[in-house]
Amino acid sequence: MNRYTLEEKSVKAAVQPSVQEVCSDVRTRLNMSTEVSDERVYACIDEIIMDISRERHMNLEYKLNLRERVFNSLRRLDVLQSLLEDEEVTEIMINSYDNIFVEKRGQLIRTELSFESISRYEDIVQQIVSGANRMVNQTTPIVDVRLKDGSRVNVILAPVAIDGTTMTIRKFSDKGWNMNKLVEKEALSHRMAQFFRILVCSRYNIIVSGSTGSGKTTLLNLLSEFIPDTERIVTIEDSAELNLRNIPNMVRLETKNANVEGEHEIKIWELIKASLRMRPDRIIVGEVRGEEAFFMINAAMNTGHDGSLSTCHANSCLDALARLETMVLMGCEMPLPAIRRQIGSAIDIVIQLGRMRDKSRKVLEVCEVTGIDADDIQLNPLFLFRETGEKDGRIEGEWDFINPIKRRTKLLQAGYDEAMRKLEEWRPDR
Repeated sequence: MNRYTLEEKSVKAAVQPSVQEVCSDVRTRLNMSTEVSDERVYACIDEIIMDISRERHMNLEYKLNLRERVFNSLRRLDVLQSLLEDEEVTEIMINSYDNIFVEKRGQLIRTELSFESISRYEDIVQQIVSGANRMVNQTTPIVDVRLKDGSRVNVILAPVAIDGTTMTIRKFSDKGWNMNKLVEKEALSHRMAQFFRILVCSRYNIIVSGSTGSGKTTLLNLLSEFIPDTERIVTIEDSAELNLRNIPNMVRLETKNANVEGEHEIKIWELIKASLRMRPDRIIVGEVRGEEAFFMINAAMNTGHDGSLSTCHANSCLDALARLETMVLMGCEMPLPAIRRQIGSAIDIVIQLGRMRDKSRKVLEVCEVTGIDADDIQLNPLFLFRETGEKDGRIEGEWDFINPIKRRTKLLQAGYDEAMRKLEEWRPDR
C-alpha cells in the first residue's frame, strides 16, 4: 500500500524526497543485514521512487540522479562515489562532513556536496578503513589505506584533527599513461625519455624526487616499463600505489600496522631485508621517508641489485641527497663522511620533478651522482628546465642538455654506451 496518504499529498507535493528518506524506505522494505543483490536494491529503489512520484512531481533527470545517490549511499561511498568516478578529479579533500574540496585540472574547488550528518560521514570513514583490513580509532587516530582501485586514503580522526575528522583521497590514475603522453603534456622532452630508457636498461640506480603531487609515483611507474620482462622485481611500499605493468615475475610487499595491542607491526626496512632472500634482480621502494633509507642503500643498492628505483620528497637533486643523509642517520650511527660515501656509491641518477605555477608538472633537473670529493657528494647536471615565457596561461620552456654522463661503466656493461653517446651528441632538444 502506498505510504503517502491523500492528506499528505498537498503538503508533500512541492517537496522533493531526500536521499535519507528513500534510504530509510529501502532499509524498511529490504533486510539489509542479509545478502541482497545490487539488482534487488536497484529494483526496490525504483519502486519507492515510482510510489513517491505519484504524489510529488519529479522530472526524469531528478529521478535518475536520486536513484544513483540512494544506491551510492546504501552500497558505495555515498557522496564520494561521484567524485571518485569523475576522471577530472585528481584529489578529494574532506575537511568535515559538509566541507568537501576537490582538485580538478590543477585547481582547488569547493563542492556543494555534503554528507547527511557527521555520523554518516564517520560510517563511511570506517567502511573505507575496515575494507582495507585496517583500524582507526582514538588509540590509532591516523591511518593510511588504499581503495580497491589503488587510490590512496589518509584519515585523521578528531580531536587530533581539531575541526573534525579529515579524509584525503589521492585518486589512482587509470589513464594508461606512458612516456609518450608525458612528452605530449610537455612534462619532459623526447630526448630525456630516451635517456631514461637507456639508464633503466643499463641498471642505473635512480631516485625520483619532488614535492607532494609533483608526479613522482607516476614517473616511477613509467620508468619501470623499461625494465626487461625477464627480470624478477620486488616492490616495497608503505601503502601500495605502484602499478607496474608488463612484469610477470613480480612480488609486491606492503607494510603492516600494529594491532590493538601495539604488536606485530612490519616496517619498510624489515621488508627490504626480507626481499634480499627473494632473489630479486631489482628492488623498487615506493618512497623512503625515514630509517629505511639506510637499508635501501646498504642492503639493496650496494649489494648487487643494480637498477633499483625509489622516490623521496625534496626540493632539488642536491636536497634529495641531503635528505637521504638525514634519513640514513635515523637508521644507524655512522660518521657523516661514511654515509656520504655509501650514498655516492649507491645512487647513480636523481630526477627532480616540480609543480609549476600553472599547475603543470615537469622534470626540472636531472643529475648524475659522480662520487665523493673532499667528503662532499658530487653532482654532474645532465638536464635543466629553462623557462622561456607563458602562452595562454601555460608555462613554456626548454630542457637544456648540460653535460654527458661521466660514470659509464654500466652503459658499457649493458651495451648501451654507443646509443647514449648518440643521444648526447644530439644538440636540438625540442
